[in-house]
Amino acid sequence: MEGPLGFIHSEMDLKVLILFILRRLPEPAAWEELTDMTLLSDGAIGYFDFSECLTDLVRTGHVEKAGDTYAVTDKGRVNGEAMESSLPYSVRVRAEKAAATLASLQRRRKMIEAGHEMRSRGGFTVHLGLSDGVGPILSMDLLTGDGKQAAQMEENFKKNAEKLYGKIVELLLNG
Repeated sequence: MEGPLGFIHSEMDLKVLILFILRRLPEPAAWEELTDMTLLSDGAIGYFDFSECLTDLVRTGHVEKAGDTYAVTDKGRVNGEAMESSLPYSVRVRAEKAAATLASLQRRRKMIEAGHEMRSRGGFTVHLGLSDGVGPILSMDLLTGDGKQAAQMEENFKKNAEKLYGKIVELLLNG
């Protein structure tokens, strides 16, 4: 570990912190997301220390890697819960705050669908959908001329889904 600047000084502390963060997420976290949350939780954590500890947690079966995402396993959940009280309070507070922010983003991403497919007669069909976590509240297919437009529509819908839903409802109710 890098030194006494922060509160995390051992590999075990860092592993417990990683498990602490992953336990608070509703979905697996991407490498970049997990790295950012962990490094921001304590100023003394180094990237290479984090990488080694995460690799070791995967190797020991505490964390499951699927593609570029990481999720806590049942083994990691049990062991992490047993050890998390050893983390300094200030580190836990920062980690919980970071995890809550990501969890909110993950829940939002899960409620938004956007994709496209090429049509047999030319052009693309863009599929857009929004749910409230219980069921769909908006679903529409749009025709677009090319893949670039389709990708732009998808990206803009992902960024503004709730606002677009509100505008559509307003137009339908008020003309």
